[in-house]
Amino acid sequence: MCSANLKPMFRDLTAEDPDPEVTEIESFCINCHSNGMTRVLLTRIPHYKNVVIMSFSCEECGYQNNEIQPGGEYEEFGVRWKLRVESQQDLNRQVVKSDYTSVRIPELDFEIAAQSQKGEVTTVEGIISRAITGLNQDQESRRSQHPDAAAKIDEFVSKLQALKDLSTPWTLQLEDISGNCFIENPQMPKKDPRCERTDFKRSKAQNHQLGIFMHDEVQDDLTPTPLTPFSEKLLTPADPAECSLEQMTADEVLQFRTNCPDCNSPANTNMKITKIPHFKEVVIMATTCDYCGHRTNEVKSGGGIEDMGVRFEVRVATKDDFSRDILKSETCSMSIPSLELEVGGRALGGRFTTAEGLLRATRDQLRHCPALTGDSAPQPALQRFIERLTDVLELKEPVTVVLDDPAGNSYVQSLADDPLTPDDGLKVERYVRTFEQNEELGLNDMKTENYEGC
Repeated sequence: MCSANLKPMFRDLTAEDPDPEVTEIESFCINCHSNGMTRVLLTRIPHYKNVVIMSFSCEECGYQNNEIQPGGEYEEFGVRWKLRVESQQDLNRQVVKSDYTSVRIPELDFEIAAQSQKGEVTTVEGIISRAITGLNQDQESRRSQHPDAAAKIDEFVSKLQALKDLSTPWTLQLEDISGNCFIENPQMPKKDPRCERTDFKRSKAQNHQLGIFMHDEVQDDLTPTPLTPFSEKLLTPADPAECSLEQMTADEVLQFRTNCPDCNSPANTNMKITKIPHFKEVVIMATTCDYCGHRTNEVKSGGGIEDMGVRFEVRVATKDDFSRDILKSETCSMSIPSLELEVGGRALGGRFTTAEGLLRATRDQLRHCPALTGDSAPQPALQRFIERLTDVLELKEPVTVVLDDPAGNSYVQSLADDPLTPDDGLKVERYVRTFEQNEELGLNDMKTENYEGC
């Protein structure tokens, strides 16, 4: 297919595309039981994700309804946020909630269950205000019909109002099994002093809630029949005789169709299994979009999780230091203490690059953050940080880059004559993982013995 005919499924609303593709569907009106019209638009929110905008209108009774649904995929892990609210700045933090986000305030034993509200972009104060509005609904009639219940609700609303007044510090906890939840960090790129994020592996029940099923869970529904033999089933196990690991390693490139992560247009992903000298086998994947030109490169470990975690301290002060090869897995976090920078493992993803490439990717990602390119006022602190990072790339300021990978699947090249011996600018430390690190990697619940009967 010609690349000129390819268009992304989710497109930006711009002057260059004045006529977006809107799908109109005749729908049932829940107000007057006549037929109305639902209009569906697939578009993108800048610096966030793809969304599906749905608008219903009924010409018979005038009823209207608007709704926004996420159009992207679920994240690999669920996410928990814990924010200590102490100042007005904390109340003004932007919060992105999906339909699967639950909200808890332990101090009041208050909880908003997941899927009880639609996803929205709001603030911490906005979450409290919406809860107060919901509780105050029909209070006038409740005071006359059920005065005791109305008095208790009024008492609880006053407690919620006290949270907005910041009479005492309090805690906001968010949990989202889809992983599509976010709390703004006003101190970026520095570590947030009052907010903690924890990723967790979803349970089987949570996967089912999202509509995610494993191969063995749908096997019973795919029994062979004369019309649908095993060879034509949607999910079938790979035959090692057809393509072994050695054959995949020997072949040049494997290619499969996918969608561009930027514009969602059809694209090709190339995959190759290769071996890094003095380390292990890795899987390199590269996606190129012919429509928007977006390119991504990702590296994943070809083996399992190592017995111990690994921590590297890399001194970057000369041009030779810039050329040092680095394999950073998606579980590897990065920090630069002198710049007060901390980056989580999934922020930059897995990549095989150099020390210069790693620093440059960090700077480029910060340059495109909404605080500098969106409608909000620019943050001078973030701009100054980017300038300092540029000085590092121009060798005007030496730094030490710390890479910490609990899974042990990262690698930093030694510039010494013996590649297995760290040079003067490299420090390697292997350590025993903590319980929390094993929990995040999903190792605590993993059973490796007598699992056949499970």
